[in-house]
Amino acid sequence: MTRSGIARVVRLHGRRDLRLHEEPLPIPDPGRGDVLVRVTAVGLCGSDRHWFEEGSIGESGLVGPFVPGHELVGVIEGGARHGERVALDPADPCGGCELCRSGRGRLCPSLRFAGLPPTDGGLQQWMAWPSARCHPIPAEIGDEEGTLLEPLGVALHAVDLAGVGVRTAAGVYGAGPIGLAVIAALRAQGMTDIVATDPLPHRLAAAQAMGANAASPDAAASIPVDVAFECSGDDAGLETAVRAVRAGGSIVLVGIPEGDRTSFPASPARRKELALRLCRRMEAGDLERAIGLVAAGTVTLRDLVTHRYPLAEAASAFDALTDRRGLKVVVLPWA
Repeated sequence: MTRSGIARVVRLHGRRDLRLHEEPLPIPDPGRGDVLVRVTAVGLCGSDRHWFEEGSIGESGLVGPFVPGHELVGVIEGGARHGERVALDPADPCGGCELCRSGRGRLCPSLRFAGLPPTDGGLQQWMAWPSARCHPIPAEIGDEEGTLLEPLGVALHAVDLAGVGVRTAAGVYGAGPIGLAVIAALRAQGMTDIVATDPLPHRLAAAQAMGANAASPDAAASIPVDVAFECSGDDAGLETAVRAVRAGGSIVLVGIPEGDRTSFPASPARRKELALRLCRRMEAGDLERAIGLVAAGTVTLRDLVTHRYPLAEAASAFDALTDRRGLKVVVLPWA
């Protein structure tokens, strides 16, 4: 706990306008079952890039300065769980609506999501968050690797949506961190017939290291697969997926597009009767599944962290993110 009760916080005020503030520590809300978390590491992802570059994601726009970041690891301060290292589930559904009661809390219309305005995220030294959304992580998982547990949880949900089997041939189009997490999730299910593509050579190399067969975008379009995971958020990647998937196959859209439009060539998609699924975020239980896979050594994510920045250099971290340098960019609030 800081002696002054003041903590450093990074807020996004507008497009490409990040500012470092000093603010009072957040006050946990007992009605929500909050605990105070000392944030030790925050991963930056594609949605953070959209907020930074565009000031919006689809229909959600910036309404005031807010704190980005939802891939979080920290330590609980005070109370019965004092000192416990945790990964935070950034989604906090209401628990009482029809969607929540039917086990689809990820779609809850009243859901609070860390790093989605008006709910502040993790680019701060301290954060109040419901204890039920704070999942313990073992010593085998370091703070930096822990920031990739949430993307792995999303990847597990995407694979669940696809309904793949061990003998399924899968394509991953876009080999950034989320695409690499999808490869890891597929490999964890015993799948070996995986092709991955990306226009950036260092990402193709990472996909190959994760166990996929790497191919250029042009070549990938002619390699048939049963199911495709579009992870770039780019129409070119989706077109490659449409052309690669066999008749009767399916495509899961995981990447977030710029603006609020996604398009694809309708004729081949129609002729093949392709099924389109969209993956929003992970479902309850997926974060714990991700923790279990990494703790057991079934999935290794630590090598995906290539850039690290202190909180005071958050602007440089976002520059690395938008320039697509390396793979995962991590901010360390106490560095």
